[in-house]
Amino acid sequence: MKARRKRILVYVLGSILLGFIVLTIGISLFPNSVFDREFSAEIQEHQNPILDLLMKGISIAGYVPVAVTMVLGSSSIFLYFKRKREALFITLTFLSAILGQIVKILVDRPRPTDSVVRIVEIAKHQSFPSGHVLFYVVFFGFIAVLMNHLKFITRSVRITIAAICMFMIFTIPISRIYLGAHWFTDVLGGFLLGILTLFVLSYFYMKKPNPSQL
Repeated sequence: MKARRKRILVYVLGSILLGFIVLTIGISLFPNSVFDREFSAEIQEHQNPILDLLMKGISIAGYVPVAVTMVLGSSSIFLYFKRKREALFITLTFLSAILGQIVKILVDRPRPTDSVVRIVEIAKHQSFPSGHVLFYVVFFGFIAVLMNHLKFITRSVRITIAAICMFMIFTIPISRIYLGAHWFTDVLGGFLLGILTLFVLSYFYMKKPNPSQL
């Protein structure tokens, strides 16, 4: 049974990796997609000032000053409670930003322009993959993993934090497209790369569990 689960996991991760590679090659060859433009049009069809503020609020945690404060703050909380391993791995979620920037430079896809989509929030640097989506999947995903793993934390607290993390992960792709900062394929690439990065991070974290966590 254990061997079967490992095979299934390998197949799933292999499929995600292959999907990301194929997507990256496709975007490199065809950066302007009709599908992307139509998808953005559908997402941006329903617009109002309140929705603008909501989408900006969802994205704010992905900008450098807030993201750095959030990661270091979370890490410091675990350090305060003498959970050095957790603090270290939370800090390592910063690696997602480096990984994303490397891929951005290699693919060099331009951002959506105001001639094609409504730009609610101006974004800099290259478009693929979405750094926000990548960071949210890795950071909030790892926090959710910790909430599932660290049984010494009150159950209600773990459920609340995990729910918030899931909300952030699954709303950030919509936010980035709505704001005109990314195409659908950008956020899909960020999500796929984020899943792979989160797995690697979680694998090494789980490899040597702390007995006091149980």
